[in-house]
Amino acid sequence: MRALRRALVVVLLVVVVGAVFRFLQRPNVPRGSVLVMELSGTYVEAPEPPLVARLVGRAEGSLLAVLSELRKASRDERLSAVLLHVRALDVGWAKAQELRDAIAALRDAGRHPIAYLEGEGFAGNLEYYVASAAEEVYVAPGAHVPLVGLAAEFYFLGGLWEKLGVELEVEQVGEYKSTAEMLAGQKMSEPHREMANALLDSIDGQFMRGIARSRSLSEQELRTVIASAPTQAEELLERRLVDGVRTRREILEARGDPPVVEAEEYARVDASAVTGPPVATFALVYASGPVVTGRGTTSRTGSPIMAADTVVEALEEAAENEEIDAILLRVDSPGGSPFASELIWQATRRAAERKPIVASFSDLAASGGYYVACGIGEVVAGPATLTGSIGAFVARPAFPEVLQRLGVGSEALLRGSHAEILLPGSRLSPDTRAWLRKDIEAVYKRFVERVAEGRDLDRSRVELVARGRVWTGEQAAALGLVDGLGGLRIASARAKEKLGHDPEAPVALVVYPRPRPLAEQIGDVLQGALARAAAQALPLPAGIARLAEWLGGLPPGRPLLVPPLWVEIR
Repeated sequence: MRALRRALVVVLLVVVVGAVFRFLQRPNVPRGSVLVMELSGTYVEAPEPPLVARLVGRAEGSLLAVLSELRKASRDERLSAVLLHVRALDVGWAKAQELRDAIAALRDAGRHPIAYLEGEGFAGNLEYYVASAAEEVYVAPGAHVPLVGLAAEFYFLGGLWEKLGVELEVEQVGEYKSTAEMLAGQKMSEPHREMANALLDSIDGQFMRGIARSRSLSEQELRTVIASAPTQAEELLERRLVDGVRTRREILEARGDPPVVEAEEYARVDASAVTGPPVATFALVYASGPVVTGRGTTSRTGSPIMAADTVVEALEEAAENEEIDAILLRVDSPGGSPFASELIWQATRRAAERKPIVASFSDLAASGGYYVACGIGEVVAGPATLTGSIGAFVARPAFPEVLQRLGVGSEALLRGSHAEILLPGSRLSPDTRAWLRKDIEAVYKRFVERVAEGRDLDRSRVELVARGRVWTGEQAAALGLVDGLGGLRIASARAKEKLGHDPEAPVALVVYPRPRPLAEQIGDVLQGALARAAAQALPLPAGIARLAEWLGGLPPGRPLLVPPLWVEIR
């Protein structure tokens, strides 16, 4: 193990030295150049993914990095066009909308964005949605980019526990808090069905309107086209969904073979040389992943976590830093621990006493993820952000049947009327179930009070939109749960307006929490390699795999603030 660590350190040093050398060589961008960028894979809500993680082949990018590059390109008058190579994307609809907005900004700035679509398989909705924002859209010869309409699938694990002999005892507050029924039930309840259809309808409407506007079609025309489910390049061209079937080489030839600048080279262009000096410095505080107590930024598998102590410290440091003018809290979280959520809620209130603070929601700001930000006076969500889910539940596994099958006897000795809650070998008594119900109701009550206080709403009004129900950002804005719609750029513009600056003026971003030491990153990679390999080896549906990843870092048998985790709209 020590030899492996030394070898990794040597490799990293070589890579770092090479990167520094390349960075010092400023790229040449001739006037009339075409910037070529690839949009593909996963974009995380974190600073640039750790260097070690990239070395071991984890295909992740930073959404902030790609949005910043597109923003820089929109202001670079040396560029005659931006060619966006769109491949398979593993992002939610809110992130997809931020990419679309960045492409639209290129269009408005006269940078002539061109999308080049490649694809295979049967999942092409989201990729086409992103690409359609470009001024021109081309598809590769032989590509398979099916536009079949949106669908959502949900899983219910109750029958699985029965077969294993495990009893999952669940208490929840809020009839829409459907994570509980997905864990312990076997079918969709009517409140869950109502909510799921409303979410799908909202995102489907955004999907249709976005494409129709970009392609100069009516929504009815587009629905007719999608009903025919075009998949082949020629079909897409015939139905006016793309502007041609060409290779990348042919696209560039049609523009007169201009100089080409690749994305890696363009990343070395100094942004301030293009955009001008920043008018302010903002702290960008990331609050990504399940909400947990303690410290840290990533789970055992390397996925982001919102550890309360770390986020609270970041908010306090940003608020105390005299060089920071405002704070942006970027949330991408399914929720988690009520106590951890409360700690961060309190920290946002303290920070707001010292500096302007704006919350920006990414794909998810649900349950605990909404709790942490609802005390901020200015909240901006993506139209497709899954938000709200103001409710609570607790799930407690009991194993009496498993123990019986294995021939294991058990005896419980108690010194408290409800101490059985600590023992998984026996079922809860009716009195303890009632006690547990009362406890989870207290958690829910505090959640509703925090929303009412933070959003300046009557408790009765919060109750109407709470009950565990998830809303899209578009719906949440109409209900008063968020203040505006848009991505990080809009949230930044709101903060600039609070300071009296032009909303379009450039600002410098200082990212929090601060990057961890290289030695810690190496340790994380080594510890998480087996966990990631095991997760990838299991042929689980994406929703179940995501549930396991999110819940894996949360304490069992405690109240949780999490939304329906299998909202997989593709």
